[in-house]
Amino acid sequence: MIYDYGGKVKSPTLFFVAAVVAGLASVPSSMGSDHWPCFRGPSRQGDALTSVLPSRWSETEGVKWKAAIPGEGHSSPIVWGDDVFVTTATDDGRSCRVMCLDAATGAVKWNTEVFRQETGRKESRNTYATPTPCTDGERVYAVFGGGGIAAVDFSGKVVWTFQEFRFYSRHGLGASPVLEDGRLVMPWDWSTDPAQEGSDQERVGWQLPWNRSYVFALDAATGTLAWKTMRGSSRIAHITPNVWVDETGRKQVVSGAGDVLQGFDLQGGALIWTAKNDGEGVTPSVLIADGIAIQANGYGGADSVRAFKLAGASGDISESHFAWEQDKNPPKLPSMIYAAPNVYCLTEAGMAWCADAKTGDVHYRERLGGTFAASPIVAQGVIYATADDGVTHLVAATPTFKVLGRNPLGEKVQASPAVAHNRLYIRGQNHLFCIGQ
Repeated sequence: MIYDYGGKVKSPTLFFVAAVVAGLASVPSSMGSDHWPCFRGPSRQGDALTSVLPSRWSETEGVKWKAAIPGEGHSSPIVWGDDVFVTTATDDGRSCRVMCLDAATGAVKWNTEVFRQETGRKESRNTYATPTPCTDGERVYAVFGGGGIAAVDFSGKVVWTFQEFRFYSRHGLGASPVLEDGRLVMPWDWSTDPAQEGSDQERVGWQLPWNRSYVFALDAATGTLAWKTMRGSSRIAHITPNVWVDETGRKQVVSGAGDVLQGFDLQGGALIWTAKNDGEGVTPSVLIADGIAIQANGYGGADSVRAFKLAGASGDISESHFAWEQDKNPPKLPSMIYAAPNVYCLTEAGMAWCADAKTGDVHYRERLGGTFAASPIVAQGVIYATADDGVTHLVAATPTFKVLGRNPLGEKVQASPAVAHNRLYIRGQNHLFCIGQ
């Protein structure tokens, strides 16, 4: 049975049919129902395939709880068992805080200031607490706008901080950290700070490529630097990396920046391959679809979505591993969804399109309506896309465009949702909402 709010039984037909059509028999065994440990969940791709989520709610019905979150932040909530974690910045962005709430009731368990930071320039749509934290079940790892990183245990005690790398970008900091095998990986796709180097240099690293951006990893246990690898020529971006296991069993960090998409060895940081992907200010996270890396390329470039085959990737793979390109309606803010065999894209202006992940052939291109910054998730063959006005649009994850419902929340939303316990956790402008039984 599928239950709506109020304990009423709803028909499972919609979910069953969509799931069968989407080919969800091959659900990854790693998808847990009680944990959403990082940005976009266990796969880092918005998959909540085994969760049975509510199909209808509003600002007055279907909300299990609603908790006020002080300060400002666009970071997404994460969930580990009975705990929900969010980051926020108070005192005009200077106080960097990690909060823990009870997943069942929304009661605040603790609210810890991990450090204070200097605030710099950012776009009005960004905040000083935009990166989504991550957890390994023992600690929460959080990154803030000034570049500081902190590890906090589940009692709210600060375990370590790392503030050696100052961050500046005209847009602010937007990428989220990746935690894998004891490595906390963070891209540093920044640009020249005009306050330090003169206003005439502001375009360097932003509109003009430079060679000072890098990817680095900290030892998650100690907070010490494990490796730091320079990208080469690139420009600013806000892309959360992904992790791919190659044919030899080696784990690679697949990380995009302005003008490039690259693969790094997870443990040692060696740059393994690089692909040219012209554009800057890129935000959508890396999508990996059955061995193909799919990435939008931002502004001031080809203005497209490009795909590269990862098997055997080494050196410059710009031409040798190029798979396909779509140059119409690339997403600039929301990340993409992969529900085999298709990739689903949503632009910030509300244009939705679906294409074959292997070939790039487009199945549909339709206007959903609304404007979007949050990245969608997919569960039981249904895509949940929350717009800036707080309305979550439900769209079938099928090659045919079909809107299944629209659910208002009554509050502006920029953060991407989390899923656990068959519930949606959505962070609004002022509150964290829990949707479901």
